[in-house]
Amino acid sequence: MPTIKKVLQNKLAGARRIAVLGIGSDLRGDDVAGMLAAEDVAKYTIKKPRSKIKVFFGSTAPENLTGEIKKFIPTNLIIIDTVEMREKPGTILVLEPGEVGADVSFSTHKMPAKILAQYFMNSLKCKIIIIGIQPSSIEFGKAPSKDVKSAAKEIASAIRDAIYGK
Repeated sequence: MPTIKKVLQNKLAGARRIAVLGIGSDLRGDDVAGMLAAEDVAKYTIKKPRSKIKVFFGSTAPENLTGEIKKFIPTNLIIIDTVEMREKPGTILVLEPGEVGADVSFSTHKMPAKILAQYFMNSLKCKIIIIGIQPSSIEFGKAPSKDVKSAAKEIASAIRDAIYGK
């Protein structure tokens, strides 16, 4: 099975403007995974002048950022969120919107990532990648697990390396 870095290198080949949308709630344990990954990507892109990546923090209402993302005019959009896929906590799944089936369900947010991705596909005409992280617990008031924090860092590193060739 290819690493997430290899998968992203293939999917982002030729990308000119990449939007990264982190989704999640810092109040619900591992649900914060997408936001953690986006924060790590943002820290790196600040150091890169004229970066081709722009990071958006969707929190629990990512649909509120659709206008900002459309203004950025991305060629590629990466959506990162927690996904219930009945796997070990911290498991990472990379999908395109059409690959999302009944065996995975997205987080607890107002608009599921699958519907949001379909909206972007129709309105932006860009390539979309959904990256999901299996949570351990999305219980209110819990801290994120070690496995999910590690997976978020792995995703951020893979995005940076896939784009900047490390």
